[in-house]
Amino acid sequence: MFPAVCQLVGAGRISADFLFSARAGRSMGYRNLQECVRDLEQHGRLVRLKCEVSADLEAAEIHRRVCERGGPAILFENVTNCRFPMVSNLFGTLERARFLFRDALTSVETLVHLKKDPAYLLKHPLRIPGTLKTLLSMRFAKRRNGPVLDCRTTIDQLPQLKSWPMDGGAFVTLPQVYTEHPDKPGYLNSNVGMYRVQLSGNQYRMNQEIGLHYQLHRGIGFHHAAAIAKGVPFRVNVLVGGPPSLAVAAVMPLPDGFPEVAFAGALSQRAIRMVQPTDGPMICAECDFCISGTVDPDRLLPEGPFGDHLGYYSLMHCFPVMTVDAVYHRRDAIWPFTVVGRPPQEDTIFGALIHDLTGPAISAVLPGVHAVHAVDASGVHPLLLAIGSERYVPYASERRPQELLTNANAILGQGQLSLAKYLWITAKEDRPDLDIHDIAGFFGHILERVDWTRDLHFQTRTTIDTLDYTGTGLNSGSKLVVAACGPAKRTLATELSGDLHLPERFSEPRMVMPGVLAVRAPRHAGQANQSDGESERFCRELSQAGASGLSGWPLVVLTEDSEFCAESLRNFLWVTFTRSNPAADVYGIEAFVDSKHWGCHGSLVIDARIKPHMAPPLVSDPAVVRRVDQLGAPGGPLHGLV
Repeated sequence: MFPAVCQLVGAGRISADFLFSARAGRSMGYRNLQECVRDLEQHGRLVRLKCEVSADLEAAEIHRRVCERGGPAILFENVTNCRFPMVSNLFGTLERARFLFRDALTSVETLVHLKKDPAYLLKHPLRIPGTLKTLLSMRFAKRRNGPVLDCRTTIDQLPQLKSWPMDGGAFVTLPQVYTEHPDKPGYLNSNVGMYRVQLSGNQYRMNQEIGLHYQLHRGIGFHHAAAIAKGVPFRVNVLVGGPPSLAVAAVMPLPDGFPEVAFAGALSQRAIRMVQPTDGPMICAECDFCISGTVDPDRLLPEGPFGDHLGYYSLMHCFPVMTVDAVYHRRDAIWPFTVVGRPPQEDTIFGALIHDLTGPAISAVLPGVHAVHAVDASGVHPLLLAIGSERYVPYASERRPQELLTNANAILGQGQLSLAKYLWITAKEDRPDLDIHDIAGFFGHILERVDWTRDLHFQTRTTIDTLDYTGTGLNSGSKLVVAACGPAKRTLATELSGDLHLPERFSEPRMVMPGVLAVRAPRHAGQANQSDGESERFCRELSQAGASGLSGWPLVVLTEDSEFCAESLRNFLWVTFTRSNPAADVYGIEAFVDSKHWGCHGSLVIDARIKPHMAPPLVSDPAVVRRVDQLGAPGGPLHGLV
């Protein structure tokens, strides 16, 4: 990129004064959370809630309702038995998230475009000053001290936020967990990740221990493994608050070796100030809180349950324990939080913002792949949609997925995309205007073309998301790639046929969308991770009967409540893909195995019933619901907000 900039200067197309003029302008990027809160309030995007609210379930219930309505950020000024105010819903709408970073988005998007096209700045020279300013913002800004170190407290004095009734204790829901590689300590080899942090409950000794929920394939896991191999203490800083850009950086899918702190600087248009303590990793000087400690290499403790983003509880499992050395905070500290649950929630906006920023780089990172959409309504990881290329053997008489399978393997080998459970992929050449975010249209396009005898590709006994309990154990399940291309093979049905006769105990067929049928099935009566035989019976009896009534319905979903499943696209996506494990729960009419390839001649059938081994869905506490109803009644402090 720099040679391109110099070439423009040397050619006289831009002046050096113009090139560096961006340095003189005052950036609106926030140094800290306090500046952000003031700015949102001044622009009518934040409300102060002065009535007393408990961090135990009440704050989360209020947050969910305000977020669902697309409401403002909320500053909870009076938290029961806690002297720290809390703020939530900062990123509650995409419009507000873009407002927070309004001065940086264009320049950050330019950096992403440069990944795909190194000559991008040559084509858009007016973006050069802002891009250079962004690059300067990514530098390391070391400080001897900072506001975060002004005061000290203890874990029990922090807001004890509990979001769902069965949660195992209080959690930090917007943590920025900072670590450094023990072999190469410092800013350039640091990692900031949003890993779950449990403050209380279970077997944790209050004020002495907290739980860290992370997997070894994440950045912090590499640092942890290196510390164990080197035989040195693994020091961790759990940062809370500070520049909002740091929270976004913590969830960005950045390449290995690219420090999240640098990206946060780019997004806030100013270098993130970091304090280097005498012992341990650096601390963000402008953060509101910092919990500093050491991960015990020999101890794991049960962590959870926790109401998670799939819409179910993640259950109790053993994860690393952090011994707390100190808890620091600013004098004017604010505790930011979010709430996760069945999507869409606030974390949906994180995903949308990340897509806005990184979408142009997809084809550079994954050659041949034009677009990837992690479907939020399905819980993100359970379902990916993708548009790839199918250019192999252009002279062939029949188009069939070939390059698409290469694309699919590349997608499933890329970072967090590797956690996907279902991947539906099609070819751009068949319909260049296909919108990957038009989910119903995307499904219709594939279902018109798919050949179930050929286009199903399973990976069995592999890894899936830790939070997904449809598999055979923690991190253990299967994947299914549905790859389809070529001309349409069928017309999708939109009405039920009069000759559809369902097997006994199956009833209430409902159209979800053209070609997709939901059928009410008996509740699962088998053992954990074992079939109860009902799905097999459904397919067997229809295969024997000829299944003529399913013509035009290539996909059938079995569920306890077909009316709920068919009520909306959101319900269909949530039910179908969060309640099925491909290798165990995908069946077919007239199924066969040929040379270890499984397929079916008739409809594909997904058993999306709740199985005995699955985690329970999230349900609010009725008493808390009534309390928030009262606050939202006419004359109440939340009237018009919830």
